[in-house]
Amino acid sequence: MSVTDRTSGTSGIVGGAAAGAAAYVLGYLFAYVTQGSAIEDQLAGFNVFADLFGGDPIPTWKAVGWVFYNGHFADTRVPSLVGGSQMTNIISQADGGSLTLLFVVPPVLLVVAGLVASRIAGATEPVDGAQAGASVLVGYLPLAVIGAFLFRHAVREATIAPDLVTAVLLAGAVYPAAFGAIGGAGATLLSD
Repeated sequence: MSVTDRTSGTSGIVGGAAAGAAAYVLGYLFAYVTQGSAIEDQLAGFNVFADLFGGDPIPTWKAVGWVFYNGHFADTRVPSLVGGSQMTNIISQADGGSLTLLFVVPPVLLVVAGLVASRIAGATEPVDGAQAGASVLVGYLPLAVIGAFLFRHAVREATIAPDLVTAVLLAGAVYPAAFGAIGGAGATLLSD
């Protein structure tokens, strides 16, 4: 392997990490901008009761995080009335509308991130492009793990939060690796 090969490989990973991090942040921001006010309205009733009974109101930014992870098919763990918890996907339970768009946004952003990573790496073959595109995982996964903990909200003895297993494995690893690879391979096909 020559020095230039190592340099392009390193720049490809760095570019992939930056593109992956950007895809995560842009995905969350899209969810916040498009759904934040509707989510805040839906939380208003719950937050009034939380205030009355000495609980902490749910911040809108955390609830948007739950919906953002739901867009990756990562469920939200919600305490049930009889104890324990249940898994729910807020988007799947909604009656269509603009929430369902959140199922499309993460894959699209990750495909674009994979395309960018492939271009930065200078990939010319689909296999090389897919490998470079999959490197978006390097930037996306740490943010997905941090977000899974950051979006936790305590309600008495229970917690509402993205399910840690699906948040890390599905949203943090599978989504960026698969869609980034598709974008990376597609970048090489588009350049021909």
